[in-house]
Amino acid sequence: MIQVMLVDDHHLVRNGFRLILETQDDIAVVADVESAEKALNFLKSNRPPDMILTDINMPEIGGVALIQLVKQQYSDIKILALTMEIDKHIAAEVFSAGADGYLVKDSSCDEVLFGMRQVAKGEKYVSGSLGVSCLNDYKNYADKAPDRNRILVKYDISERELHVLELIAEGYTNGEIADRIFLSKRTVEGHRQKLIEKTNTKNTAGLVRFGFHTMLLH
Repeated sequence: MIQVMLVDDHHLVRNGFRLILETQDDIAVVADVESAEKALNFLKSNRPPDMILTDINMPEIGGVALIQLVKQQYSDIKILALTMEIDKHIAAEVFSAGADGYLVKDSSCDEVLFGMRQVAKGEKYVSGSLGVSCLNDYKNYADKAPDRNRILVKYDISERELHVLELIAEGYTNGEIADRIFLSKRTVEGHRQKLIEKTNTKNTAGLVRFGFHTMLLH
């Protein structure tokens, strides 16, 4: 039986989730509260639930802060964020705070229940609508990104020179690069100079900027 606490400042939302969850044989709602403060007070005086479903946008202590506070004191509690936001940046913030799942409130009942059960098993879960949004963002990025091989051909940059460029961008010296890729220091210096000439840059800083600008470097 998954013991669940609901945290949302909207009474209708809490009631709606309670009605859904109480029809399930393996889920029990042990509390529903309208604020992070009341959630924390409940945890202090009662047996902690297995899982918390919390809204993100609440007055005073918000959902992200609540997630952080709960995880600091009750690390075993699984937490799913509830939000209307289909936003990868907010999702990243939520997971950084320690959440185990991210549920969009317009998800179907089946998806909410599936997400909760996955999290109860120790998995992470993200609503499908957010996953599709992230895939679309990646597709747009990939469609706009220049073809790496075309850039290498255009500037006559070899794979070896590209490897040297990557190591330069990571901050390695010529000597350190030589040790890593089994070349002499002089050969590495030659690759660096050829890269500067081929890319028409003035120095190493300009060379690294070129790498990121053309997306040869990530």
